[in-house]
Amino acid sequence: MQIALSVENLTKQFGDFTAVKDLTFDVEDGKFFSILGPSGCGKTTLLRMIAGFYHPTSGSIEIQGKDMLGMEPNKRPVNLVFQHLALFPMMNVYENIAFGLKRKGEKGPGIEKKVGDMLERVGLPDSGSKKINQLSGGQKQRIAIARCLVLEPTVLLLDEPLGALDAKLREHMKVELKKLQVKVGTTFVYITHDQSEAMVMSDKVAVMNKGGFEQLDTPQNLYSNPTSSFVAQFVGENNKFAVDLQKDESGKFFAATKNGGLYSLADSFKLTDSPSFDMFVRPEAIMINPPNPKPEFNIINADVKAILFDGGNSRLLVTPEKTDQEIIVSLPQNRQFDHIKAKDSIKIGWDPEAAVCFNKTEDQIYDDEI
Repeated sequence: MQIALSVENLTKQFGDFTAVKDLTFDVEDGKFFSILGPSGCGKTTLLRMIAGFYHPTSGSIEIQGKDMLGMEPNKRPVNLVFQHLALFPMMNVYENIAFGLKRKGEKGPGIEKKVGDMLERVGLPDSGSKKINQLSGGQKQRIAIARCLVLEPTVLLLDEPLGALDAKLREHMKVELKKLQVKVGTTFVYITHDQSEAMVMSDKVAVMNKGGFEQLDTPQNLYSNPTSSFVAQFVGENNKFAVDLQKDESGKFFAATKNGGLYSLADSFKLTDSPSFDMFVRPEAIMINPPNPKPEFNIINADVKAILFDGGNSRLLVTPEKTDQEIIVSLPQNRQFDHIKAKDSIKIGWDPEAAVCFNKTEDQIYDDEI
């Protein structure tokens, strides 16, 4: 597979602050690659270095094997779609898409054909004469992307392009963007703080934290096999327990909480250099009133604190008895637990294979960051 973008040992410093630390990665041609991370993690700085707006402190950037060091932004085979789109309101749709072609010196029927073809590809074939203020949010999004794609960039850079859309349209545009990328075949490098966007659209996702990549993997592996506490918290929803690791005489491993809980673990997780750990269990891995549980199952008596109704994503908020720890439990969609109410007492349980543990980290994931 041909490599569209290759970054090696890339670092960017602003005075004493290091925004991007020694990053190395490749993006295959025609793939959808996302960089996911909280505000301030360095993802926009990285994107701006690829675009040529920032000069790296050290390291290299190659696009299709060609060194970009010292090359001006307008000479690079990339285009950048901003969150606020930056469409020209005084121009109609056709003129917006044709703008870059005219700047390059193209004229006549060639421009008309390219603009017409691009409008077809983004699903807006009859919109050329429309004013920008006549378009919906999703249509503006597609026109902004069409304006970049008509210049035939090797890599299209997208800087949180769905951030300004309302929640319903954002959900729709996630699917539309993925379909569009597959259709046009251009390499997309997409940055976002929204893990759902990254997971739904991407072939590969790099989870970024404090200027570096915590993990670069497929969405499925990031979710199922996180390699750090940060990734386990940032990707998807997870229940976090502060635990100490113990080993009994038979060699079995357990996670012990401060309130006396003792939970079986599938393995040691090779955690030997820290006295305390974080244990994570996904909400959908927790069973409600498990029938005939295996002997090794972790079973807890819990009180239902609230029903968090959200259609097919409905959950229970429960607290294990004699603790104030809150645990999120997914509700199956077969409605077999619709009778459960707040203040009910239930049993919950999970297989030891469902839990992962990592050395305790100081990184905190707050709602306003994700």
